[in-house]
Amino acid sequence: MSELRNYQSRTGQTQSATMIDEGLRAYMLKVYNLMALGLAITGIAAFATFQMAVSNGELTAFGQAIFLSPLKWVVILAPVAMVFFLSFRIHKMSVAAAQTTFWVYAAMMGLSLSSIFLIYTGASIVQTFFVTAASFGALSLYGYTTKRNLSAMGSFLMMGLFGLIIASLVNLFMASSALDFAISVIGVLIFAGLTAYDTQAIKESYHESHSSEMAGRNAIMGALRLYLDFINLFLFMLRFLGNRN
Repeated sequence: MSELRNYQSRTGQTQSATMIDEGLRAYMLKVYNLMALGLAITGIAAFATFQMAVSNGELTAFGQAIFLSPLKWVVILAPVAMVFFLSFRIHKMSVAAAQTTFWVYAAMMGLSLSSIFLIYTGASIVQTFFVTAASFGALSLYGYTTKRNLSAMGSFLMMGLFGLIIASLVNLFMASSALDFAISVIGVLIFAGLTAYDTQAIKESYHESHSSEMAGRNAIMGALRLYLDFINLFLFMLRFLGNRN
């Protein structure tokens, strides 16, 4: 009789673990799908903006407005304001509203990033994108599969990120090529590490979701974190791999 109870207990535990694994895979797949769709929206918005801003090698009136006039600061800073808004308000929003806000943010980011088509050749942008995608995939897979706790590394990387922001602001005034190179190298390393750390944190957030509504919001925030890691990793790698026009 005791053997029967032990067998039933083991069977129940196995079924529970299987359900968790299937639920976790579905949750992570949703996060990656949201992130990928956000990147697609950003890419389409960036290329469409560039097509409207440039005609026959010259800036159109629209291009002069978003790249040369004071409006460019709105274009640059609006995505920053939007990401803070989403981060602080998401727990008070419905899943549908949060997802719509994420799509709007991705489109605004595309508008902001359209200037890279003025600076770098299209071929080098595409090449860097695929290199970034391969690197991101490997780093995210490591973060998902590793048994090592990356929380200590995450705290160190966040401190490094703040230092990187300060160094970038300082270099706006110094315009040092050596400092710019150092910022690019450190930027790649920081966001490579954050990709693995955020993936592990997103995986763990699945177990903290106590309802489908909470899981939906957590998935959107997870997608936003990985989206930002990918975009920043891409931009820093573009400084190395991009061929300037």
